[in-house]
Amino acid sequence: MSTYFASGSPTTEMSLEEVRSNLSQALDKLGPRHKVLAVPPDFTRMHSQSGTLTEMVWQHYGDALTDVLPALGTHKPMTETEIAAMFGRTPTSLFRIHDWRNDIVTLGEVPGSYMHEVSEGKLDYTWPAQVNKLIKNGGHDLIISIGQVVPHEVVGMANFNKNIFIGTGGPLGIHRSHFLGAVYGMERMMGRADTPVRRILNYASDHFATDLPLVYALTVVGKNQAGKLVIRGLFVGDDHDCFEQAAALSLKVNFQMMDREIKKAVVFLDPKEFKSTWLGNKSIYRTRMALADNAELIVLAPGVHEFGEDAAIDKLIRKYGYCGTPKTLEYVKQDPTLAGNLSAAAHLIHGSSEGRFTIRYCPGHLTREEIESVHFEYGDLAEMTRKYNPETLQDGWNTIDGEEIFYISNPGLGLWAYQARFKD
Repeated sequence: MSTYFASGSPTTEMSLEEVRSNLSQALDKLGPRHKVLAVPPDFTRMHSQSGTLTEMVWQHYGDALTDVLPALGTHKPMTETEIAAMFGRTPTSLFRIHDWRNDIVTLGEVPGSYMHEVSEGKLDYTWPAQVNKLIKNGGHDLIISIGQVVPHEVVGMANFNKNIFIGTGGPLGIHRSHFLGAVYGMERMMGRADTPVRRILNYASDHFATDLPLVYALTVVGKNQAGKLVIRGLFVGDDHDCFEQAAALSLKVNFQMMDREIKKAVVFLDPKEFKSTWLGNKSIYRTRMALADNAELIVLAPGVHEFGEDAAIDKLIRKYGYCGTPKTLEYVKQDPTLAGNLSAAAHLIHGSSEGRFTIRYCPGHLTREEIESVHFEYGDLAEMTRKYNPETLQDGWNTIDGEEIFYISNPGLGLWAYQARFKD
């Protein structure tokens, strides 16, 4: 196992030509390949620059790239418009849809004894390493998994083998991994490369996936001083070290440690990227460690029109709402449907403030009744946007009518924490 390319720093700004050259240099080390599968993220990770890298992989391999399988997880399939916007000239005929409920095979099972160990005794179920059948049975001699390493609420740091086992995973694998992260404690995991969920994924990689021709191309992305998204690092390899180098850089680039708590935060959700609270609640996950007790989080969500992207999960969110950990765990015991959709239960936990701060959602396409029914406060989008205008606010501290607020233009790009809450 090897790292084929690794370069980056908190100040690096790789040009597209540098990225292309660096990626080609890494791929050349693999030798000739004849049937290649690319596994990038979907449109909800548009800012990862993975679309650009996928297009470069297509240009590098030409007709040898036979399939592109976006790692949808539970998300909706991409439209042709989204594919064109994200993946440039990559032919739409190459794209396949991951059906997370049906198109899966199980490579093996992580034993319950190991789950018990990593969860500190909280869980003892087995964990099936499920992947899309194209990954196991597609006959490819290279599977290149493409994505951004960034702090993440379920696994600690996004990407690497998460892209495979969760992004192209099946119901049990997705549900049980999300629930593991939730019961272990999101705030204990975000920003860390070594977490219980990652250990489960690594176990699966090391025990069940060694025969798969998997190589990872990982970006670290941040904003430069002009506010433009730039690639700070590129890491290509098939080993854990490749991911760990990317994670170490992402902490420096994407993790903002605060020297004081935030009393009022305003987070904008780009309507092209965030259409559900399932995704939009990154506004909560990524800021919660920076918010003071009794703080107010205002979420400007012009594109949000549903809770869950999956119909069954949307129904469960509407039924129970974001009601906090104790109540959610109670409902899991009482309702077999929720117990059978543990990623939904995990999401309900993640999206609650646990009564510590106020979450005021300002949706473009949900009613006051819908928002309040899931235990959020409601905010009028037009009114709040007039007061807190994303076009005039700067990322970070702003003063509006004598009131200090902290503004975040895209919660998917980072993690914010008050230093006293993040002990290690």
